[in-house]
Amino acid sequence: MTRLDGVEMDYDRFLSIVARGAGVDAAAAERATRDVVVTLARRIHRGPLAEVTRHAPEPTRGWFSPKYPRETFDDEEFVRRVATAQEVDVDSAARRVRAVFYALSRAIPADALDPLVAELPKDFDPLLGPARRPPPPWPVGEFLDRVADRAGVDRDIAARATEATLEILAERITGGEVRDLIHELPVELHPPLERGRGKMASDGLARKMTLDEFVTRIAERERVPAEVAREHARAVLSTTRDAVLPKEFHDIASELPRIYVEELCYP
Repeated sequence: MTRLDGVEMDYDRFLSIVARGAGVDAAAAERATRDVVVTLARRIHRGPLAEVTRHAPEPTRGWFSPKYPRETFDDEEFVRRVATAQEVDVDSAARRVRAVFYALSRAIPADALDPLVAELPKDFDPLLGPARRPPPPWPVGEFLDRVADRAGVDRDIAARATEATLEILAERITGGEVRDLIHELPVELHPPLERGRGKMASDGLARKMTLDEFVTRIAERERVPAEVAREHARAVLSTTRDAVLPKEFHDIASELPRIYVEELCYP
């Protein structure tokens, strides 16, 4: 098991995401992941590969190490190589490539994955899907799906966790930061931020609370045990980190005590 963006995603969960996207079983998903990652390692410079490797599930890390000199090839050649390795047609190979990139987008922090994705030309976009991070604001479905995958829950639970975490976060940071966050998150997520901001003092200052108090308030709002609320908060804050501009999340993190940052934002 490996810790990703503050949320543990085990290898089985990673493979289940690939299997679901590719329409194959777990064994085929593992082979597809290997062949896509090995092909990717021949296309990307070592620096971005090394950063992604640091966050990838343990069994996949060796596949990210390039065994040959770097090559430059287009999206069609990428799929063709995977198809040859998999002994499938190009349409099946393309589905598997998309599924692996989708799983990587769920497992790897965006700031680690972005430099790797940036090396791939626009022609790769149909294969990359959400691995090519959209500018804010994201569609709410994309936000909730990432929370769900990171926390290992369904979308309904992810929605409740997101509402609870954002509402309590809005109480904990200043009114100005809440306003900036509203500008960058999907409109469907504005109500919990507005509710939290409405509980602030009239001067708009943040409400001080310890990390345990923060988690407890989320647990009460979500009606789950505190240990579950802590994992959900990690998933939501990690996804928020991906969904907003880096400067905005840095500004939010700078208002939180160091223990918040270490436990929930940048563990």
